[in-house]
Amino acid sequence: MGLVIEDDQDIRELVRTVLTQAGFAVTVAGSGSEGVKAARILNPDVITLDLGLPDIDGFEVSRQIREFSDAYIVMLTARAEELDTLIGLESGADDYLTKPFRPRELRARIAAMMRRPRSVPDAGESAPVSDRPADAVSDSGNGHYSHNGLELSYASRSVSVDGQELNLTRTEFELLYALLEAGRTVRTKSDLVRRLRDEDYDVGSYISEADERSVEVHMGNLRKKLGDSPQQPRWLQTVRGVGYRLAPGGR
Repeated sequence: MGLVIEDDQDIRELVRTVLTQAGFAVTVAGSGSEGVKAARILNPDVITLDLGLPDIDGFEVSRQIREFSDAYIVMLTARAEELDTLIGLESGADDYLTKPFRPRELRARIAAMMRRPRSVPDAGESAPVSDRPADAVSDSGNGHYSHNGLELSYASRSVSVDGQELNLTRTEFELLYALLEAGRTVRTKSDLVRRLRDEDYDVGSYISEADERSVEVHMGNLRKKLGDSPQQPRWLQTVRGVGYRLAPGGR
């Protein structure tokens, strides 16, 4: 199910066509309030969201939707300023495109999102364990990880900290899962961008500074939800100028 929240009729119909061709049943909304209601009722898989809506701006619409939905949100904006992009990601959007955009690019972005989540490892088949200290991460072989009081189950798409379940977006979940898989191995920002695109780490595709910056914002949102400290990390350790890895275990 796809939801298009857009007040410009021409763009609304263009995006509807792109989503329909991608195999989605599509509902459209011409205002922010209509979009929030539709998202609550329909529980869509992906939402395209215009930033400049007539009643509620896209930032607030994204925040409201994130209170009850983990749908992938692609923000469409005529504003190219980095600040607007960052605010959009911080409000819960997973990705963004600047208008005018190519329909093929929108479809490619959505296709990459929908390739997530990846399949759960078969019983008895664990993720690679190289560079993973035994006291840092445990994997039961079925996509379950435990680290410093954090529990992640890929099968149920759930995360808890000290027994308290967290509400993560799908993008935040995928980033956390990628770091748990890697253990103490550093994942660069480019690595993580490719992970979100469902590409191989060494595929060599172009990664822009904006792409890497979006990972920084998502990681910042993830840190806030975990209650983690950049200065004394319990889970997410920044490797300055490179990327991220798990903090040491045993805490």
